[in-house]
Amino acid sequence: MKKYLLFLLVIHVTFCLAQRSMDRFYPPQELMPVGVYYYPEHWERSQWERDIRRIKELGFSFTHYGEFAWAQLEPEEGKFDFRWLDEAVKIASDIGLKIIMCTPSPCPPVWLTQKHPEILVVDEKGVQRKHGIRLHANAAHPTYQKYIKRIVTELGKRYGNHPAVVGWQIDNEPHFDTQYDYSEYSKKAFREWVKKKYNNDIKALNKAWGLAFWSGLLNNFEQIEIPNKVTGALASSPHAILDFKRFNAEQVAKGIQFQAAILRKIISPQQYITTNYAYYKFLPSVDIFLTKHDLDFATHTMYLLSQWLNNPEGELGHRLGSGMELSFSSELARSVNGATAIMELQPGQINWGKFNPQPLPGAVRMWLWHSFGLGDRFACTYRFRQPLYGGEMYHAGIMETDGVTLARGGKEYVQFIKEIEQLKTKYASTITNVAPQEIEARRTAFLWNMDNQWETDEQKQSDRYVWWNHIYTYYEVLKSMGCPVTFLQESDTFDAQKYPFMVAPSYQLIDKHLIDKWKRYVEEGGHLILTCRTGEKNKHGQFHEALRQQPIWELIGAKILYFDMMPAEQNATIAYENKTAAWNIWADILEAYEGTEILATYADQFYKGAPAVVTRKLKKGTVTYIGAWSQNKQLENDILRTVYKRAQVKILNLPYYVFTEWRSGFWVTVNYTSQRVEAPVHEKATILYGNKEVEPGEVCVWIEN
Repeated sequence: MKKYLLFLLVIHVTFCLAQRSMDRFYPPQELMPVGVYYYPEHWERSQWERDIRRIKELGFSFTHYGEFAWAQLEPEEGKFDFRWLDEAVKIASDIGLKIIMCTPSPCPPVWLTQKHPEILVVDEKGVQRKHGIRLHANAAHPTYQKYIKRIVTELGKRYGNHPAVVGWQIDNEPHFDTQYDYSEYSKKAFREWVKKKYNNDIKALNKAWGLAFWSGLLNNFEQIEIPNKVTGALASSPHAILDFKRFNAEQVAKGIQFQAAILRKIISPQQYITTNYAYYKFLPSVDIFLTKHDLDFATHTMYLLSQWLNNPEGELGHRLGSGMELSFSSELARSVNGATAIMELQPGQINWGKFNPQPLPGAVRMWLWHSFGLGDRFACTYRFRQPLYGGEMYHAGIMETDGVTLARGGKEYVQFIKEIEQLKTKYASTITNVAPQEIEARRTAFLWNMDNQWETDEQKQSDRYVWWNHIYTYYEVLKSMGCPVTFLQESDTFDAQKYPFMVAPSYQLIDKHLIDKWKRYVEEGGHLILTCRTGEKNKHGQFHEALRQQPIWELIGAKILYFDMMPAEQNATIAYENKTAAWNIWADILEAYEGTEILATYADQFYKGAPAVVTRKLKKGTVTYIGAWSQNKQLENDILRTVYKRAQVKILNLPYYVFTEWRSGFWVTVNYTSQRVEAPVHEKATILYGNKEVEPGEVCVWIEN
């Protein structure tokens, strides 16, 4: 009993330390305030007071100004106009609305881009972006930063101590419109970055990039071009491409870091600094962890009905949206600084999907409850009024196009706001940060390094080996088990008490330091799960000068002999526990050491009987290697459940796209499937909203008595 109480105390203290910064701005008892974007510059001034008062009347706690308004704030170079923004701030402040103020760096004004076209990004075909879009300038460019500094300083001085301004959003969904910048500035900056990394030693660079291949050797750093498959520059070196992607991600981060440093010197410590990261799957050029020490917390953006994301199966999947993407987005953003919030969540249809369906009635409310369950500390919807002109005319708002009629999605926002207010008042004594023991016991670390995606994408070996799909295979299984997931970096502490389980899928790039950390983690009681392709290469993306994946053999208790792939139309089979699972994308063929337990074997092909999955004990913990990527997640689902059950941990058995989360004393189940499901509500629980039988697009919220 004493050990159990000590365990809870350690978890509670760790959790509180991670949350401390966020708690200053959003105390836990507020649960999840809801805000909405408003663009005063898009509407007649005579309508501002009506609109902003309506925001307050509907129950929204805050609004959001300014991220795309540089041309209105500085219509001519050095000539500022803050009168309109002052008026909008005053209206909100006078009625008790808080404000998130934004820096306008995504959209430089035309006078700036025409005066300094060198700040504009260039795509891999050599085409320079022009005025009229957003995110088309490189915020790491020194010339651009001179102008950014001036406008951000002016904004900071004007609103940095305003009592209604609670925080600052830097930029918006930071990335380059071209993903990667191939401009002359970027080429020169990349050369300097490489010089520094390789200590001005061209021989070291030639070795790291493998440039003896195809006579690619360089004589000096001035000969370096940006790796580019269109032009062929350094295209034969996946190692050079990996370094360029690392550099490009740092350039994106530098734009955020630069503005954060300016604001820190000006604004009140009562105001926070954040930015909203978005679309991780489609923005591999961004590494959100690079700004960990510059932001108070990272926020995230999610549009669930774009049809570009992983939708649930079933006839209603296109109307319910990708709850898995929302979950992943929230948990990844939370992992940066220990807390997060959702800065953009759609209120209805959007305009940029493959097709743009109406959400199922109730789905918008369900997204909000899911966000709440995931721990988002506030939710902000994009946007209040549906625009009458411009590139987002078909993007729904809280209000219809007349500006006064509440839209269908708007009604669901209002319903959710009222429900949260009821929780705050009626169940205030329930609010707690101490999670139940069953939650802590299945808390899982997910080891994360963008290098693995960047490197794997260059050498897939199969056009069907999509790195993100492999990652999601494991993430989806974990969520079906009800596991809270935290994404760790290699530099983080691998604490087996805080994270009893760790999953590292397709973790290609390793070194001895990481292997040693894994070993200590397992010896101290952690349960480590590795998957196919892990440990193939060193940090340069080169094979180890050893047998295949030999550096991890001792850790996993098996040799990895070779790998295999099958044609898309043909499956092979794995046998385990009187079951079989099909696979065809990738399989590592193993040879187990003595004392290593074999959990699954290949049931056909010329290596029939060879191990596919092995596990071994190592002092207090275990390490499991899953060598194949199965069809339909069957093998992964069964093996992960075996690992958790053997550790005597209680797990859930949820259908994919049904989520159950615990937050602040409340349990939440949401249903993204097309069938009715049963929430795992205990007999003595009290249901606050919904029913135990959860219909598609509905929620069940309960407390345990």
